Amino acid sequence: VQLQASGGGLVQGGGSLRLSCAASERTFTRYAMGWFRQARGKEREFVAAFTWNAGNSYYSDSVKGRFTISRDNAKETLYLQMNSLKPEDTAVYYCAARKYGGSVYSSGGYDSWGQGTLVTVSS
Repeated sequence: VQLQASGGGLVQGGGSLRLSCAASERTFTRYAMGWFRQARGKEREFVAAFTWNAGNSYYSDSVKGRFTISRDNAKETLYLQMNSLKPEDTAVYYCAARKYGGSVYSSGGYDSWGQGTLVTVSS
């Protein structure tokens, strides 16, 4: 599946952004979809994930309570609503999909990746 991420931009600290990830095919065939991010000079890290059939959401501790992952089945689109943004949230955000089960926290199990969208949070 091809994924197209969008919605990044420059925002002041405390502000909000909503990222979108559009899929090229029906995503119900995927076990889960998620968001990862990579800040300059750092490793890619897990942000949030959503298991399609069970409808469970997972978040990293650093974003829990501020970010919300959701989906629109009709549009085959995954969203990441980001509120109360902090400068440390600055990164390139990637959406990803995995066809099979396993840990949603591990990037290694995801077989499709979007191109990334840059989020910059100013202080």
